[in-house]
Amino acid sequence: MKRTQPAPLSVWRPINLDDFLLGVPHYPEHVDESYWQRDAERMKEAGFNAVRMGEFAWHIWEPFEGKFDFDLFDRAIEVLGKAGIKTILCTPTATPPRWLTMNYPEVLRVDRNGRRASHGSRQHCDTTSPVLRQHSRRITSAMAEHYKDNPHVIGWQTDNELNTTVSESFSDSAALAFRNYLRHRYQTINDLNFAWGGHFWATAYDNFDQVVLPFPMAPSYSSPGHVQDYHRFLAWATAAFQRDQVEILRATNPDWFIFHNLGNLQDIDFRAEFGQDLDFIGFDIYPMLYDEFRRTNGHAATQALQLDLCRSYSGNFLVPEQASGLGSQPSFTTMNPEPGEMRRMALSSVARGADGLMFFRWRPAHFGAEIYWMGIIDHDDVPRRRYQEAKQFASDIHKIKDRLLGTSVHMDVGIAGADFDNQEAHKTYPIGLPSPQDDGTLLHAHCYRRGIACGFVHPEDDLSRLKVFYVPHWVMWKPEWTPKLEAFVEAGGTLIVGAMTGTRDINNHIIREQAPGGALAKLCGVKVVEFGRLTAKNGDGLFQRMTPQAGLYDNPNRPAPSSAERIYALDFAGRRLEVEHLYEQIEIKPDVEILARWSNRFLEGEPAVTRRKVGKGEVIYVATYLTPDLVEALEEQVLSPRGVSPLLNDLPAGIEVTLRSSEDQKLLFVLNTLETPTMVRGLPSGFDLLSGRAISGEQELEAYGCLIISLD
Repeated sequence: MKRTQPAPLSVWRPINLDDFLLGVPHYPEHVDESYWQRDAERMKEAGFNAVRMGEFAWHIWEPFEGKFDFDLFDRAIEVLGKAGIKTILCTPTATPPRWLTMNYPEVLRVDRNGRRASHGSRQHCDTTSPVLRQHSRRITSAMAEHYKDNPHVIGWQTDNELNTTVSESFSDSAALAFRNYLRHRYQTINDLNFAWGGHFWATAYDNFDQVVLPFPMAPSYSSPGHVQDYHRFLAWATAAFQRDQVEILRATNPDWFIFHNLGNLQDIDFRAEFGQDLDFIGFDIYPMLYDEFRRTNGHAATQALQLDLCRSYSGNFLVPEQASGLGSQPSFTTMNPEPGEMRRMALSSVARGADGLMFFRWRPAHFGAEIYWMGIIDHDDVPRRRYQEAKQFASDIHKIKDRLLGTSVHMDVGIAGADFDNQEAHKTYPIGLPSPQDDGTLLHAHCYRRGIACGFVHPEDDLSRLKVFYVPHWVMWKPEWTPKLEAFVEAGGTLIVGAMTGTRDINNHIIREQAPGGALAKLCGVKVVEFGRLTAKNGDGLFQRMTPQAGLYDNPNRPAPSSAERIYALDFAGRRLEVEHLYEQIEIKPDVEILARWSNRFLEGEPAVTRRKVGKGEVIYVATYLTPDLVEALEEQVLSPRGVSPLLNDLPAGIEVTLRSSEDQKLLFVLNTLETPTMVRGLPSGFDLLSGRAISGEQELEAYGCLIISLD
C-alpha cells in the first residue's frame, strides 16, 4: 500500500493510494483474545486487506495520566499482520478517558443551555480547550512514536466523526478562543462592528473582550454576521484540533496516509485547512439511516445524493464505515438490508467515488449504546449471509480495482456545492426558503431517476468537463468565481443561475445594488426589481421552517395558515407550471431571450426564465425556486438541446446507472436497487467485469444485481 502526494482538492481527484482499501473497523478490545486468530483467518478468507481500530480506546492506550500501555493492540496487530491484514490506527480523541475529565473538568463541552457535558458518552470534550489539545497531542505523539516502525501499521484516521454527535460549544474556552479568532480576522473592533451590523439593535462592542457567543434566542435573534462567524470559528477550531495530530503523524512517518471519517458534516469546511491537511477524506455511509431521517425518495436515491455530496468536497474518497446490516442506538433502529442489498449498497458507493471501503463493523458489540448495530459476523460468532456478501463484494473489487483506481465519476450536469460559507449563510437567515442544497436536490433527484450523470461541483473546480452547471441560490457570490463561469460558458457550457444568487456579501449584508450584482448580473443579463415569498405546496405559511429553538412566535393555539393563497404560475413552452417559495420580478437586457413568462397575477406576461447567448454557450436565469415540474421543463428546453442525455435510454424504475472514467478507462455501473428482477434494455456493447461475459442490448438483472461494464 503506497502513498503518493495528494493532488489539490477537487471533485475529480482520485485517492492517492495504489491499492483499494478493503476491510472492516475492528474492536479486539471487545472480545476475549481467543477470538483473534479466528477473526484474522476469516478476514483473510473474505479477501480483506485492512482493518481500522483504536478510535475509542484512549483509556486502554493510557490507563492513567502518563502511563501508556500498548500491549493489547500490539498483540492484536501482530495476529492480523501475520494473516496479511494491515492496520489503520485511529487517534482515540473522540472519547477522552475518565481520569482526564475528572482531573481537568474544564475540557468538557457546554451546550447552548449552559449545561456542561458529563462523562459517559462520546465527543463530550471541547475541541477548543487548550487542555484537551495538549493531551490530544500527547497521546498522538506516544502512539505515533510507538508504531512508527511497525510494518503492519499503514495509516491513520484522526479522531472519529468529528462534530457528528455535537458541533457547538458554549464553554469558557470556546468563548475565549472565539474572541481570539475574531481578533485575527478583523484586527480592529470597528471592523467587527461593521461586519456584524453593530448599529442595528445597539449590538456594537467597545472591545473584543466584550464579545459573547451567539446563544440562540437570548432573547431574540443574533446578527447573521455574528452567527456566521461563530460557525466559521467552529470549523476553524475543528481543523486546528485535527492539525495538531496531523503534524505529529506526518513528522513521525511521512509514508503513512492520513484521513478522517465524517458523519453528519456539521461545522467542517472541507475546502479549507481541514481537507487540505489530509491525504483524502473518508465518509461513513449509512443509506437507510439517512432515509429514516430525511424521508426522501427511498434509501437508494438518498444514498446516491449523500455520496455525490461527499464527493463534491474532496473528490474520490474512502468509506471507513459502510452499513452492513441493521443499525441502532437506543433512540432509533434502521431497516435491515435484504439478501444482496448490502453488496449493492457497497457497489453504489464505489460507483459514485469510493476508492476504498470498510464494512461497519466486524462483529456487533454485546454491551454499550450500540448493542443492536450489526456487523459482518453475528453476536454468536457465526458468519452468515452478511459475511458471504462481504466476501462476494471483495471478489468484485479484486476483479475491477486495476481498472477502477485512477478513474473519477463522470458528470454532465453539475450543481454548485461544497461551499461552507453559502451553506452557513442560508442557516443564519433562511426566511422560510429551501437551502441551496435542498433546491439542488430536486435537480439531482430528477437526474438520478432519468439516469443523467449529475453531481455537486464547487465553482473553483474544473468546469470544462460539464455540459451544464446550476447555481442554486448561493446568496454569497465571490467575484473571483465569475470569470470561471464566463470561460465555461464561452467554451460552450450552459450556466443556470437560480433566484437570490449573489444577494449578500461576505459579511451577510445585503448588497447595495440590484441583484445579482456586479459581473454576475452582466453575465446573466438580468437585474431583480422586486422579490416576494410564496407558500410552498402543503406548507404552513410563515412558520413552516422555523427552528424548534426559535420559540419567539410559538403559539399552540395559532391556526394553521392557508397554503391555497397566492398561487403563482409561469408559462414554459406551452406548459402552465405552478411555482413555490419565491418569485422575482426582473428586468432584462436587450440581448436576453425570454424562455418562460409569468402567467398570472400582477406579474402576468413578465419574464420568469431567460436565456442569454455568450460565446458558444448560454446563461439561463430562473427567477424562482425549482419544483419537480420546472426541472422536467428545464430538461426538455435547456438540458436536452445542449446534449445532456441519460447514460441509458428508457431506464427502468429502480435501476441506478453511473459512469467512472479516465483517459483510458470507462466503467459503466448498472445496479438494480429493487428486490425483484428487472429487465434493462439498450445496454452498450462491452464486457461485464463481474461475470466475465460480453454484454450488449438487454440483460435481466436479478434482485439487487449488478453489472460493471468495461466500455473500452
